[in-house]
Amino acid sequence: MLRYVVVLGTCLFAFVIFNYSSMGETVGLSDSELKELCEQPDASTKDFIMQQTNLCIKDPRKSLPFYTRVLGMTLLQKFDFPEMKLTAFFLGYENPDDIPKNKADHIEWTFTRKATIELVHQWGTENDPNFKCKGSSTEGFGHFGLHVPDIEKACERFESLGVEFVKKINDAPIKRLAFIKDPDGYKIEIINGKALVPFLHQRK
Repeated sequence: MLRYVVVLGTCLFAFVIFNYSSMGETVGLSDSELKELCEQPDASTKDFIMQQTNLCIKDPRKSLPFYTRVLGMTLLQKFDFPEMKLTAFFLGYENPDDIPKNKADHIEWTFTRKATIELVHQWGTENDPNFKCKGSSTEGFGHFGLHVPDIEKACERFESLGVEFVKKINDAPIKRLAFIKDPDGYKIEIINGKALVPFLHQRK
């Protein structure tokens, strides 16, 4: 089975692709300004981690197979909240054999994994034809990214599974990366670091 690594901080690609033409002539940050703005992390934050991204889902019967079978993630934990009529599913690229058996240890372990996805299902939304998550809206969320070992094979597999593509790997303007959608319309960037070298090598 192909294994993937969640990559954060790649929304720059989507921003350039979809927004540059509407901004007119613009100038990015200079190297000196960038250096000034990005301060050294405080020592008190040395053990902070990027732990989770929360996504609303409409139907777990569609979303869970997508994230586990299609993207190869493991279900790390499920929490039901009857008082709020919702369930939270945590998924990530972890070895199922590493999941602790003890409940308290399991909870702590889940919330110390890096770059997990939290899928939140409000009970009954799967039966509401008018309910839509905001995966394709413009209210701040861009996409998250997956690094894959072989982008062509990964995209061929996604296509064989009927996954919807927003951008295929040979589409302009940035070739050698792709965008797909999950069942709720969230965009997922598919990248391979080596494949991007020719495009990015000459950039600052």
